[in-house]
Amino acid sequence: MTSLNNKVPGFLFCLLLALPAWVLGQYFPLIGAPVFAILLGMLVNQWYSKHEKTGPGIAFTSKYILQLAVVLLGFGLNLTQVMQVGLESLPIIISTISISLLIAFALQKWLKLDVNTAILVGVGSSICGGSAIAATAPVIKAEDDEVAKSISVIFLFNILAALLFPTLGDLLGLSNHGFAIFSGTAVNDTSSVTATATAWDAIHGSNTLDGATIVKLTRTLAIIPITLGLSFYRAYKASGNGRASEGTFRLKKTFPSFILYFLLASLLTSLVSAFGVDTSIFEGLKVLSKFFIVMAMGAIGLNTNLLKLVKSGGQAIGLGAACWFGITTVSLLMQALIGTW
Repeated sequence: MTSLNNKVPGFLFCLLLALPAWVLGQYFPLIGAPVFAILLGMLVNQWYSKHEKTGPGIAFTSKYILQLAVVLLGFGLNLTQVMQVGLESLPIIISTISISLLIAFALQKWLKLDVNTAILVGVGSSICGGSAIAATAPVIKAEDDEVAKSISVIFLFNILAALLFPTLGDLLGLSNHGFAIFSGTAVNDTSSVTATATAWDAIHGSNTLDGATIVKLTRTLAIIPITLGLSFYRAYKASGNGRASEGTFRLKKTFPSFILYFLLASLLTSLVSAFGVDTSIFEGLKVLSKFFIVMAMGAIGLNTNLLKLVKSGGQAIGLGAACWFGITTVSLLMQALIGTW
């Protein structure tokens, strides 16, 4: 009970920080509440950095509330719907995810970037932005400043995509269907996919938003194999490449159970839908998931040095640019190849 009481002040602090960030995110969806939360946290950290009373609760929020947010995220995934509509885009999704991860792996040492940040930028660029970073960070035990850095990079290229992609699609002569697949596979974050598709629809009087959203949800499923793969790899390395007798124990210990619960939540949503029940009953849990992510990002901001982040962010931006260019190019090339242009 004492341990729980120690966490309450920090938890409430993160909650209070998340409220204005949430409101700002509603007014400026292209930036998004998680980015506002990190920025507010870093600004507060400039004059309140000791956290004697709030430290345990801030750490709890940045770790366990973040994991709970990922679990609740599963209630926004109807696997049946994803399989029906998203299968056409699957080759493009696999290709874009692969190229982003390969670029992150290839450039990490050349850019002298820490491994965790490279992984988070690669995963965030290729899968679903902040949600993928939120799911991956606990698995690889990323530091708060590494998470903040990668979220900032994703935010930058989200804005560029929303501003540039509708014009690029026009110049390339993409069809409405082709642009739905393009925005769903080449834009990082869900809110930015929505903004990009909405901008296209406003220009063309079309409805690419639904298709782009389904493609994006299909990408989100990649959270499961990616996080599991990273978890097994870290356990394998920790056990001395599998030779140590304690390797099996460590493997079980590092298995990300919250990803299993994420999958179960997705299966439950799909099962409910299969029986004809309106999945809008889970809407509240989806909103709560987003708010918990905002709280966790605020906690991460509170543990992040703004000046240090600015000074060390150049390499991460360079990697983000390379991943973004690679994903954009491969998405368009695959569409031309399979004829969805």
